[in-house]
Amino acid sequence: MAIERFIGIDLAWAHGGTRRPNETGVAAVDGSGAVIDCGWTRGLDETTEWLAGAAVDGSTLVFVDAPLIVDNPAGQRACEREVGQRYGRWKVSANSTNQGSPRQAGVLLLERLREAGWSCDDGRKGPPTSGLVLSECYPYTTLVGAAEFGYDLERPTYKRRPARVPSADWRAVRARACDELIGRVAGLATADPPLLLASHPVSRRLTEEPSPQRAAGYKHREDLIDALLCAWTAALWYRHGLLRCQVLGAGSPAPQGYASTIIAPARTEQRGDVRPVREPPARVRPG
Repeated sequence: MAIERFIGIDLAWAHGGTRRPNETGVAAVDGSGAVIDCGWTRGLDETTEWLAGAAVDGSTLVFVDAPLIVDNPAGQRACEREVGQRYGRWKVSANSTNQGSPRQAGVLLLERLREAGWSCDDGRKGPPTSGLVLSECYPYTTLVGAAEFGYDLERPTYKRRPARVPSADWRAVRARACDELIGRVAGLATADPPLLLASHPVSRRLTEEPSPQRAAGYKHREDLIDALLCAWTAALWYRHGLLRCQVLGAGSPAPQGYASTIIAPARTEQRGDVRPVREPPARVRPG
């Protein structure tokens, strides 16, 4: 049985406490690129419930933007270091995650899904051919690693403020960058594999409405965009494997049978060892 459903989850890293969980962006895409379902959940209960309804039994690949395996006591995971080493030229790096990090919703999500019959795939043997499979990705590497988006020099400014942009101008600059990004994502309609934003009313609305400048509305939109990017990355990995993607952290220990890795689209010049960037302080990547 081939993989028939590709799902992206932009997982909010917080998973408990008294505060209401942040939104998690979710998107499900079929083999033709049609968006079957997309939107938002809150907390692991809602997310796993949505996933159970969106998955095709025995034929679903899920890419999650959140650390799934965290087995390093301190410092940074090897896959996170390699993000900076291989994509730093494009101003892409990853925050540090270790066993002392306070928010590890991805680890808990993987535990829940394994109990429900899902498996974790670190990508070291190439794309899966069937099953209910979960892997980790990072949308920034998709945007600069997949030539379809055209970010040849650096990442888009839809999320983190560059030093060159004054704080007073940031929200307007961010909204324009987000609109430009959405236009490029819409261009995936003719890509291999395709992604058809117009095929679902929620994803189509991204192309019909300008990006809001207010923080809450903007984050709402950003979470959905990242989920759609995760789903497309899953389809790209399944379709082209190591010809278009690389497995960051592939040399990490695998005491559980799978290593802590990030599957990332890659241009030729982003593969292999290049000059590393300075390791960032331990902090949580926004969810």
